[in-house]
Amino acid sequence: MTVYIDPPTWPGHGRMWSHLVSDASFGELHAFAERLGTPRRAFERDHYDVPAERYADAVALGAVEVDSRELVSRLTAAGLRRRKRG
Repeated sequence: MTVYIDPPTWPGHGRMWSHLVSDASFGELHAFAERLGTPRRAFERDHYDVPAERYADAVALGAVEVDSRELVSRLTAAGLRRRKRG
């Protein structure tokens, strides 16, 4: 059971963002995000959006740094991937 974070390379709202995911459960992900101080409104389908300035805090709390492809691969392998509906 691990929480993963990708680099803050996703632009939005004048900031850069990372994605935070779990390879075990949404419960684990929500608990980690709460410890990080990330509001529930930052949860989108299967991940939390984390601003670049909180990246180091997430890693210090135990999030494992991976690239974006690895993050999606682990999320998919865990059966937790929820794609946008067209």
